[in-house]
Order: sequence, then C-alpha cells, then structure tokens
Amino acid sequence: MEKFRTVTYEVHNPKIKKGVRFAVLADLHGTIFGEENSALLKKIQEHAPDAILLAGDMVVRMDPSTLESARNLLCTLAKDFPTFYAMGNHETKMKAEGHLYRNEYLEYKAELKQNGICFLENEKIPISLCGNLFVVNGLELPLEYYHKPFSPELTSEKLEELMGKPDPAAINILLAHNPKYGKAYFRWGADLILSGHYHGGVLRFSRHVGAISSQFIPFPQYCCGDFYKKGKCMIVSAGLGEHTVPLRIHNPRELIFIEMKL
Repeated sequence: MEKFRTVTYEVHNPKIKKGVRFAVLADLHGTIFGEENSALLKKIQEHAPDAILLAGDMVVRMDPSTLESARNLLCTLAKDFPTFYAMGNHETKMKAEGHLYRNEYLEYKAELKQNGICFLENEKIPISLCGNLFVVNGLELPLEYYHKPFSPELTSEKLEELMGKPDPAAINILLAHNPKYGKAYFRWGADLILSGHYHGGVLRFSRHVGAISSQFIPFPQYCCGDFYKKGKCMIVSAGLGEHTVPLRIHNPRELIFIEMKL
C-alpha cells in the first residue's frame, strides 16, 4: 500500500475569532492509499477539518484513469466537508481545447461540481467557518508560467488582473499551485498561501530545502514547508503523489493539516 505522512502547521492570524482546521491536498496525481483510498479518507475524517482545500494536480493529464480515482476520493470527501478546488498545471492542460482527454476531464469536473465541490478558476468565494469570514481565492496561472526551465515574471499587475484584490475585512486564502511566484503572492496580500507542484524538490535536504523544482531550477526558494513574511504565511506541500518520474528521497508524501488560531 502507498504511504504518506501527516504534517500539521499552526498558523496565527489576528483576524481569527475561533480556531479553524483545514486539510490541504496537493499533487495527488490519482494516487490511491488503501482500497478505494480508505487510508487517506480515514486520516482526514479522524482530523475532522472544517474545510478541505485542494491546491491543484489531483490528476495526471495523460492518464485518464487518475480522473476516476480522484473523482471517487473527492466526491466522498465532499459529502462531509466543504471542498474548494484550485487548478494545477495538469488540470489546466487537460481542459484545454484539443487535449486528448478534454471530454473526460470536463465530465470529471461536472460530476465534482454536482457533488458540491467548488472549482475556483481565477475566482474567489466568501465562506463563514466557525464564525470567521474567509475568502478562498483560486489562482489559475496561464501555462506559460510553467514553462521549463524559464518562465516569465509574475508581476503584481498580472496577479491583480487574474485575481483582483484581497478583501481587507476577510481572512484571505490563496490557492496557488506554483510556488515559484511566492514573492508575488506575499505582495498580493494573502493571509495564507497554499502551494505544491515541486513534489518537495524530489530530494529533500531539510524542512525547507529540496534539490530541484518541477521547472528544473536547483534549490528553489519556496520548495517545501512553511514560510513567513510580515504576518503572512505560505505553506508548500511536498504532495501526495507524483508522475512520470516516481522518485522521492528523504521526501515522504504528505497530507497537510492547518490549525488557524488567533
């Protein structure tokens, strides 16, 4: 059976009135943990999160079987927990005109939406959890921002064009799959930024240091773990799965829980 670890981060924010718990899934890539994902479901249910945040790449763009495994897991979770889904590069590629499995992806998306999952494609939604007002923002970057090894700078103007401005009265969560642009996300003003994409850097040297990014950048700045700037927090998941090159060294798959407190 595939294995994963759980990692819990405690994040403090002065806007919090009462504590909130989130489960964060990133880079699942259709991986299955136990029969029908029973091990992953059990761990999430044990922690009883107030909401589930999906930071992209639940599927593999050239493997339609991953749509089925992700669909089964996410529809089951959505029965018990509010679930918010932001796009990774695999979803963005899969839904593009002309993609081999575009129709299969659109069916997957439609079924997830029918089961109450909120897709955020450069969109935002307010939600009240435990008496706190949150705005969940789902950033979908154009594919040029994933080019290897070079991709354009993400300017504040471009980010605001895609996502608008954060709500100063709310606790703003930014689901932003690609952590390469962490500096831009901090500048934008999210209280909590959640990313993945790098799979922990493949080879991990420490809590925050991995060998290489998905865009072949050595020792990327925001590789894995938690980062802080001016009271804001960015958490980058090592992910729950991988694709193409299934290699992890000192770098276990991880399911993240976040405890937001005053």
